[in-house]
Amino acid sequence: MTPSEIVHTMLSNDAFSQWLGIELVHIDHGTCTLSLTVRAEMLNGFGIAHGGITYALADSALAFAANSHGRQSVSIDTSINHVETLKVGDVITATATEEALKNRFGFYAVAINKNETTVALFKGTVFRSEREW
Repeated sequence: MTPSEIVHTMLSNDAFSQWLGIELVHIDHGTCTLSLTVRAEMLNGFGIAHGGITYALADSALAFAANSHGRQSVSIDTSINHVETLKVGDVITATATEEALKNRFGFYAVAINKNETTVALFKGTVFRSEREW
């Protein structure tokens, strides 16, 4: 399967990403860019986007980038730093970039931006199974 076919297969079975309204901007081997628009139901008690929204977008970008090589891969370690708040109507993009790819593990950085301004930084490590798409 091509990277695009893999992502479309994954998205078609991912109700949470569908609820988020994730849109695929770009996919290739080891890289993926996604976007979403912050909605009212994504806000926390402070009236800003819940950190889990940004995290979820980054996690999906990581998943699609990691699986783009054709081997089923799952995250085993992730972290995020939130550096800016988001409000309703903000459009954010997450771009996952492969930093290193080994037989059993992949290492990724994900930059989350709003209008070319960094709003969060995410790092992730995936386990690469032997199962192919």
